[in-house]
Amino acid sequence: MTAVPVSIIPRPLSVTTGQHGVSGAVLSDGLLIAHAPALVAEARWFRQVLEAATGWVVNLAATERPGAATIELRLGEFEVLPNGLDALIPAATRRDAYRLSSNRGRVAITSPSGAGAFYGLQTLRQLLPDSVFRRAGRSGAIPVLEAEILDAPRFSWRGVHLDVCRHFMPKSFILKLIDLIALHKCNVLHLHLTDDQGWRIPIERYPLLTEIGAWRRESSVGGEGEGLFDGIPHGGFYTREDLEEIVGFAAERHVNVLPEIDMPGHMAAAIAAYPELGNTGRRLQVRTTWGVSNHILNLEEKTVRFCTDVIDEVADIFPWTCFHVGGDECPTVEWATSPRAKQIMHEQGFTELRQLQGWFTARMAEHLARRGRTLVGWAEILEGGAPEGSIAMSWRGEDDAVKAARAGHRVVMAAQDWLYFDRPYSSDPAEPKGSPGATDVEKVYMYEPVSAALQPEQRHQVLGAQCQLWTEYVTTPVRAEYLYFPRLSAFAEIVWSTETAGQPKSYEEFEQRLARHLDRLAAIGVNYRPLDGPTPGQASVWSESGGAVSE
Repeated sequence: MTAVPVSIIPRPLSVTTGQHGVSGAVLSDGLLIAHAPALVAEARWFRQVLEAATGWVVNLAATERPGAATIELRLGEFEVLPNGLDALIPAATRRDAYRLSSNRGRVAITSPSGAGAFYGLQTLRQLLPDSVFRRAGRSGAIPVLEAEILDAPRFSWRGVHLDVCRHFMPKSFILKLIDLIALHKCNVLHLHLTDDQGWRIPIERYPLLTEIGAWRRESSVGGEGEGLFDGIPHGGFYTREDLEEIVGFAAERHVNVLPEIDMPGHMAAAIAAYPELGNTGRRLQVRTTWGVSNHILNLEEKTVRFCTDVIDEVADIFPWTCFHVGGDECPTVEWATSPRAKQIMHEQGFTELRQLQGWFTARMAEHLARRGRTLVGWAEILEGGAPEGSIAMSWRGEDDAVKAARAGHRVVMAAQDWLYFDRPYSSDPAEPKGSPGATDVEKVYMYEPVSAALQPEQRHQVLGAQCQLWTEYVTTPVRAEYLYFPRLSAFAEIVWSTETAGQPKSYEEFEQRLARHLDRLAAIGVNYRPLDGPTPGQASVWSESGGAVSE
């Protein structure tokens, strides 16, 4: 066996292959997948993938001692790994490690967990032809390269965020996105479900949240402050059954769904539905512009109870132990003249209005803790004193992450300059309109989630990282796919792959694998951006001399 480059994204920890592309196994109609009983869900998923793409009949057999099966899924701990790889696998992710062996006519995947077995199957999928990523088409036998692959994730939090408030995205797209997240071995889908511009989840005790709060009369189409609108009503929401389907679909692919109910700011849609939640008593309109609103929740006990009621109903749908309460961009202007806010400040001995947000966030954290949940918030929760045990998402840069880690908090890196995918890929006028700034694939790939300012004993507090897609300028799933891909492919590698002595980080090497990976995305039907710029159909500007404008 010899080490050779193989086009797998994210890059495994170690890959060795046979000489001259020797086949280690052959998959064909009637093949048998033997699996440990605890891995039946992973076996069924892969059977579905193969049967849809090939038209084969794929058989399953639950057994602890696979024999003549073409594919074997084994549950087991690893013995000591070769070449010092043991030291490179963090204790927090070791259960998701896997070993894939393709030789002697058989593919064997061994892992301590179902998640690890699933990741091994995703790697096997990338060893197969692009046709396996289609829903139909191929029926002939498929050789599998002779290979030995050892792999494990670098970080336990490998997140992908989607804002469905600024522009509502259909359930079908979310399911497709989950499949793409899973292909890239990411394991968190963060759904931003409520904001000033729309409320997307039904709450039985407060039906006006969707009857009124899910709809706005029009949307801004210019930059902030330009006063340009499209005049088209917009909105929508997911039913409880839709969300339960999303959660179940994600669980089958080892993706946790993180709900975000943004509070106490970004609540104009809720106040539009229930004016008594606000500080003025006036009914607002669901916001039609972007940016930050001064309208935030009041701090009355009835409003606190509203928030805990909402948390209870949302938590009943989303079973993951983490729950996101937003907490970002919360102006305190209205609290400055609020009698209730002044009362709390006096009772608590506060000297700054910002401490009121800490008081509010602590109330939410206490309620979540009683339900066995951990509070997650954007970095601003640190300013009012983040509750003990909470997780901070550092979106403004490294300083917040360092501050949080030094205070004993766990951190997820969401740095806007590298991981905000609503920004265009470049300053090329052909790029569709986006948020200010530009982030190309190489910039994403070269990002390092763990700040050099952290002490060695603090670095484990960085759980991982997350890429964000805010949708002020993202009106359709097609546009969302363009902005996610191929940057999400680069992101997946920075949160999964660990550098080794023989595989230093190289964008040039990654780009070679990525060029091959784009063929898989094309087979799936992803509207990705080509590496050399948008196609004429994707571009925002046309050049008479040759299609889309380019630099």
